[in-house]
Amino acid sequence: MLITTLLFSALWRLARAAQPGAAQPVAAPMRELSWGQLNFLHTTDSHGWLGGHLQEPQYSADWGDYVSFAEHMRRKADEKGVDLIVIDTGDRVEGNGLYDASSPKGLFTYDIFREQTIDVLCSGNHELYKADAADREHNTTVPNFKENYIASNLDYLDDNTGVLVPMAQRYRKFRTKNLGLEIVTFGFLFNFDKNANNTVVQRVEDTIREEWFQKVLREEKPDVFVVTGHVGLRMPESRAIFEAIRKQHWFAPILFFGGHVHVRDARRFDDKSYGIASGRYMETIGWASVDGIGKRTEDDEVAGVRGSVSFSRRYIDNNLYGLYHHTGLNESTFPTPRGQGVSEMIDRARVSLGLDYKLGCAPRDLWVSRAKYPGEGSMYTWIENEVLPDVVVRQDRKDKPRLIITNTGALRFDIFKGPFTKDNTYLVFPFTSKFRYIPDVPYQVAKKVLPLINRAGPVFQASLDTQFLNVPEAMASKKYFVATDDEDGSDEGSFFELKGPESAQRPLGGVEAETAMSVPTPQLLAGYTTEDDMGTDGDDTERSPIKMYAVPNCVQAEVGFPEEDGRPDKVDLVFIDFTQPWIIPALKFSGGDYSDADVEQWDHETLTYKVGEWIRKNWDGDC
Repeated sequence: MLITTLLFSALWRLARAAQPGAAQPVAAPMRELSWGQLNFLHTTDSHGWLGGHLQEPQYSADWGDYVSFAEHMRRKADEKGVDLIVIDTGDRVEGNGLYDASSPKGLFTYDIFREQTIDVLCSGNHELYKADAADREHNTTVPNFKENYIASNLDYLDDNTGVLVPMAQRYRKFRTKNLGLEIVTFGFLFNFDKNANNTVVQRVEDTIREEWFQKVLREEKPDVFVVTGHVGLRMPESRAIFEAIRKQHWFAPILFFGGHVHVRDARRFDDKSYGIASGRYMETIGWASVDGIGKRTEDDEVAGVRGSVSFSRRYIDNNLYGLYHHTGLNESTFPTPRGQGVSEMIDRARVSLGLDYKLGCAPRDLWVSRAKYPGEGSMYTWIENEVLPDVVVRQDRKDKPRLIITNTGALRFDIFKGPFTKDNTYLVFPFTSKFRYIPDVPYQVAKKVLPLINRAGPVFQASLDTQFLNVPEAMASKKYFVATDDEDGSDEGSFFELKGPESAQRPLGGVEAETAMSVPTPQLLAGYTTEDDMGTDGDDTERSPIKMYAVPNCVQAEVGFPEEDGRPDKVDLVFIDFTQPWIIPALKFSGGDYSDADVEQWDHETLTYKVGEWIRKNWDGDC
C-alpha cells in the first residue's frame, strides 16, 4: 500500500478553501488513486451541501472545486487512454440552508448542481417526500441532465395530463469515449413508500420481473453493467438486482453505486461484481476503478470470461489539500474557469440567503452520535431537556401535562461550540416538520408509546420499519462497527469504534498546521477509518478513528408533570408529524382507542423555526 505525505512548497502551508470563512485543510498522509480501464467519480446524499463544510477542514471544498477536480480527472483519463464516468445517486435536496432557506426551495441549488458534468444519475427518496420537490425533480433536474437521468422503478404523475409516466428513461446504453466499452446502466430507488402522491415507486423485486427489464437482459450484451441506485449496498434490493442480472449474464462485470445509508462502503458480490457507496453531505467523493474488462466482439457470447476483473476504490476526503494532491496541481493551477464560476455562484447564493447571519453562540459541542445518550454532550439530551419544554407550548393548554416526542432522525448534524448561524438551523433541523397532538390521553397509555417505538417490536407492520425514524447511519450493518468496552467500566450507552459511517468531525482550527518542520508526519485528525469487503485501506487520507454511540429511534420530553408523584392522570401526547404512522399503532397496542381522526395540529411553526428562535433567546452573546 503506497502512502505519501502531502508536500507543497512549505510542508505545513494551508490550502485556501473556496468558500469565504471555510475551515482550511491541513497536511495528512495520503493513499494514491489507482487507475483502470474504467474509472468512476461518485457522489451521493449531498443533501444540498454544495458549499462544503465551512466548520470542518476535512470536508471544506465546495461543488465548484469538485467541478474543477472532475475536469482534471477527465483530462488525465484522456491522457492515459482510459475512461472516466461521473455518477450521482440521489438525495440532493433537504439538509442545508443553500437548498432549504430559499423560496421556492432549491432556487439556487438546481443551477449550481447542473454545472457538474454527470454521466449517470438517479433519484433519492428525499426528492420525493414533498410533491413540489418531486415536481422540480421532473421538471428541472431531469431536463438538466436529459438522457443521463435514469429512473428504473420510479414514475411521475403529470399534473397537466393526469397520466402516470416514467420519471425518466428506464435504462441507458452508451459507449465510453476512449475505449469504446459498451455499458448498460440502470437507476433504482429502494422500496420507498413514503413518497408524495404525484410519484409511484415500484418495488425493486417487482421491477426486475417486468418484461422491459427481462428484455434488456435477454437482448443487450454489454461489456459492463452499471447499476446506480439510492439503495444501500447491503440492502436486499441490491442483492435482488445482482441476482437477476447474474442469472442471465454469468460472466459480465456488474458494478454497483449505492447510497441512502450515509456510509462509506465497498461490497464484493462475486469475483466480477463490486459496489461502492460514497458517504454523505459532500464529505466524500468516491473513486472506483476496474481492470480486466474483456471487450465483447460480435461472435463473443460471454463478456468478461477471458480474464479476471480487478476492482479498486478510494473514499476521497473532500478538501482542497487532497484534491490538489490527486491532480498533481496547486492553488494557482487547480481551479478551472468553470469551477471558479460555480464557487462564485455558491458564494452569491449564500450571501443572498443570509446564511452566515449569527443567531447565537453555542456554549458547547453537541453530537448526534459522538456522545453518549443520555449525556451532557448529546444532541438529544439537549433537545429533550432544554429545547422542547420551552418551544412546544400553547397558552390554551399550558397547564396540561404533556409528553413531547421527536424522532432522532429529525436532527441531522452536530452543533459546534461557537457561532450558530442561520445556515446551521437547516444543517441540524432540515425538515419542514411540525407538531401534532392528541389531547387528554390517559398517562398509563401514553407512557408506553416511546418504549414500544424504541423497541421496534411486532406491533409495527413491515412497512413501518422504525429504522426510518433514526439517523440514516443506523440502517448500516453492524459489521461497520467494532464493539468496545465502555471507558468507565459501565455497560450504559454502549459505543462503537467508527469503521464505516461517521458523525461530524470536531473543527480543529489548524493547530496541527503549525507543527515544526522537523516533525516527519502530521498528527492524525479524527475522521473516517473505513473497513469494507476490500480491507481497511479505502480512505484516501489516514485519520484517527472515532467512537460512535447508538441512539434510540425517538426521544421524549416530560413537561408539566406533578412535582409530588410525577404521575398525571392524563397528558397531551405531542409528537413531530413524521412520527404519526408509528404513534397510532403504538397507542392502540398500549390499550388506547385512537386513530388518525383523533390527531390535531399543535401549531403551524416548524421545528426548524422553533429551535432558531430558542437559540436567539438562550444563546445570545459574543463568540
